[in-house]
Amino acid sequence: MDVTDTLQRYRESIDNIDAALVFMLAERFKVTQAVGEYKATHALPPADPGREERQVARLRQLALDANLDPDFTEKFLRFIIDEVIRHHERLREG
Repeated sequence: MDVTDTLQRYRESIDNIDAALVFMLAERFKVTQAVGEYKATHALPPADPGREERQVARLRQLALDANLDPDFTEKFLRFIIDEVIRHHERLREG
């Protein structure tokens, strides 16, 4: 097999994985949007630090199990959590 063909196959796989990540994030945000609406209608706070702490610990362990850098995983999760909280705060404000 040609080097260019091999590289192209790798790139196609990366493109497929990237597409899957985008769709998974979209699904996650659909659910967190529903959570935000629920919290807003029930006067619950936008953030839940205890839940966030448990999620970070759980995902750091998953990262270790998957041979992925747990610090990278935590940064990625923090970015997502911060965005979700911003959405929840906007819903609560009106």
